Amino acid sequence: MTRRLPFRYLEPTFCAGLLDDPLLLVNVRPLGRAILVDCGQMHHLAKRVLKSLDALFITHAHMDHFMGFDTLVRHIHVSPRTVALFGPPGIARKVAAKLAGYDWNLTESYWCTFRVHEVHPGHIASFTLPGSEGFPCHPDGERQRHGSEIWRNDFLTVEAELCDHHAIPALVFRITERPGFWIDGEKVAAAGLVAGEWLRELKQRFYRGGLDGREIAAPVRTAAGGEAWRVFEGRGLFEAIRRDQEPASIGYLTDIGASGENLATVRRLLGGVTLLACECSFLAADMAKARTSHHLCTTDVSALARELRPAYLLPMHISKSYNTRGDLIYEELALPPETRLIRLPEHLTPRPLLPAEFPRLWRG
Repeated sequence: MTRRLPFRYLEPTFCAGLLDDPLLLVNVRPLGRAILVDCGQMHHLAKRVLKSLDALFITHAHMDHFMGFDTLVRHIHVSPRTVALFGPPGIARKVAAKLAGYDWNLTESYWCTFRVHEVHPGHIASFTLPGSEGFPCHPDGERQRHGSEIWRNDFLTVEAELCDHHAIPALVFRITERPGFWIDGEKVAAAGLVAGEWLRELKQRFYRGGLDGREIAAPVRTAAGGEAWRVFEGRGLFEAIRRDQEPASIGYLTDIGASGENLATVRRLLGGVTLLACECSFLAADMAKARTSHHLCTTDVSALARELRPAYLLPMHISKSYNTRGDLIYEELALPPETRLIRLPEHLTPRPLLPAEFPRLWRG
């Protein structure tokens, strides 16, 4: 699924259908790089897509959310780079176990390194797995969590909170664009400022992190109708003329039960997101199955949408029991009027080849 959404820097693409293993790829356009949320089956993603990844965010280690990690390793293990992976407590041991299942007797000094970060309630524990050594798992210390942020680059931040998925932790993610250089022309005029080259300099400083405590000169209209140059502190000047605009964001929610504690966590983290990618595993008539398997049904998702008020809702990860009947999910969802529904085809991944489709190596 690719749809033009109101993002400035980010380009979210859902690389699966309703019934396929969920894969959310987020391209960061100014960098030409990407991050990936969950990695179930992803053999259909091109090598160049996988090589563009800077970080992976894994909700939990069920096969349909984690088995594609082997595909990633296959394509990038000989690349001289470091890839970050964030997941719930225990994910480092599981990554190490996957990598230990292969022989690495031909390693080279330039092979890639994985930096695995376990997200705990009050801290993040990090581990380094260097390819040059055959991917052993080295503890690399802990850092305290202040708020919900776990990772950032120049154009986005990623926040995460822990929910429960039947006695195992599962992460819920929020990806938010960093505030852009948005200027309100009316505020510029009201302040008596005259637009000019100083705005370009202010913009450059904004993106280079050089606003705080630094001065910048700008022309101001005088009572006599002329112009006079004044010196402003950079941050104060920007705050006085910036346009108030909420940065666009993506919420990613899957494989949690509809417990009061889980739903309270989701409300705190995902309120007002621009795009909500949310599991919708069962129809309302199958709510008992949803509760038994600790998933959400259409009733749960409709209620969440009315509380979170996303601009767009992408239902995903429905039960395989609805094969060929995926449209029933869309018919049952009752969304607030400001929320637009994004529909996926049932499958995007290629189907397996049948024996008759293979070329014959002999003739009978």
